[in-house]
Amino acid sequence: MSARILAVIGAGNPAIAGDPAIDEATRLLRMGELVAFPTETVYGLGADASNPAALARLFEAKRRPADHPVIVHVTGLDSALQWSGSMPAGARALAGRFWPGPLTLVVPRGPRVPDAVTGGQSTVGLRAPSHPVARALLEAFGGGIAAPSANRFGHVSPTTAAHVADDLGDAIALILDGGPCEVGIESTIVAFDGDLPLLLRPGAIGADAIAAVLGRTPAEGHATAPRAPGTLPSHYAPHTAASRVAHPALRAEVAQLAGRDERVGVLAFDPDAPEDFDGVWITAPRDPARYAHALYANLRRLDAAAVDVILIEDLPTGVAWAAVRDRVMRATAGIDDDRD
Repeated sequence: MSARILAVIGAGNPAIAGDPAIDEATRLLRMGELVAFPTETVYGLGADASNPAALARLFEAKRRPADHPVIVHVTGLDSALQWSGSMPAGARALAGRFWPGPLTLVVPRGPRVPDAVTGGQSTVGLRAPSHPVARALLEAFGGGIAAPSANRFGHVSPTTAAHVADDLGDAIALILDGGPCEVGIESTIVAFDGDLPLLLRPGAIGADAIAAVLGRTPAEGHATAPRAPGTLPSHYAPHTAASRVAHPALRAEVAQLAGRDERVGVLAFDPDAPEDFDGVWITAPRDPARYAHALYANLRRLDAAAVDVILIEDLPTGVAWAAVRDRVMRATAGIDDDRD
């Protein structure tokens, strides 16, 4: 049986408190049920962050390893302080500049944080989303909502309510439909090693924007940095085998695969498929923000197209492409396992 999908009336309007769908989602969360909801990045699978039974249900629904932490969603800095043991000055500065928005801060955990949220670590990831549906739900619920992406672990993240239903419809109580997600890829994650900022996962807020606030460029994560969501070598992956191909070799690779009677799905910048191409060809936006917005929907479309292989044209190397390049590299890592 699939989860109910309830559209939030006026989902593009911040003044949606008291919407019947929000009231129902709040009721279910307080009962320990799972509720999927939109954020500006991707749809999250929400559970009461203070309820161990609800958290166990969340991990089971996603088939998520117990040592993989989840992010606690809050309304802002004041509520974040209820979950953190301390908030470094740099974290406060970033929250003041980018919250609400697509930034997760990894800080020392407070005493109220269950081990399941942190994967047993001494840190907790906190984020204040900007999507009006997410904010209305957080305000109505009045507590922290643990919410990884609303999909099976390791699979392509969902950016519409229909994507959530495809992955988890029989495992959760309710899906709040707030329309397609604006950003389309997961939040930037920044942790602090003392005063040193660490960029654990790139996102819509780039390293240059972080440096402008902190006065220093964040370092890359290292072996002893906190574990963070979405940083395994293979992640965000379609079920169909996918690989990256440089532009000069793309058409030759398509022809070679077609010669072996393999049906090919392609995500490329070139708007024109070969004349005799009988697979699925999706033209990708050349703007990095628009590419990010469409990426997961495009991967899901190719995954559902009954192709034998997916080819993704390599992305530009500029800093503006860092976040989507990270997602595409993990989606094409080629690790064959049974997480999905």
